[in-house]
Amino acid sequence: MIDKIFVGRRKDAVARVYLRNGSGKVTVNDKDFEQYFPMKEHRDNIILPFKATDTIGKYDVFANTSGGGVSGQSDSIRLAISRALENINGEFRSALKAEGLLKRDPRMVERKKYGQKKARKRFQFSKR
Repeated sequence: MIDKIFVGRRKDAVARVYLRNGSGKVTVNDKDFEQYFPMKEHRDNIILPFKATDTIGKYDVFANTSGGGVSGQSDSIRLAISRALENINGEFRSALKAEGLLKRDPRMVERKKYGQKKARKRFQFSKR
């Protein structure tokens, strides 16, 4: 059993996750993760660290996530789970690193600039 909370971030989403020895149940914001993430892509994304370390069904996941959208939240949960698994067993590090699961994705939304429609899109230029 782990009494430490691990944090994952992606875009504006923040996830706080803790793992407990169990049957592989994943709970996100007090809901079953199939209910919270209706898209299979997001659910597979969360389970990826367990597939990489061959620990599917060994840990229960309790995650609280806020901010951002569903995609950012699933990525932030994935990072937090990867960090927790690495903390449980240091031998998992090489498997997780090979899949690129320990790296925080630094990409953020670019800000809108004044005199423009969006971050990069401009108003139509008129010569005359």
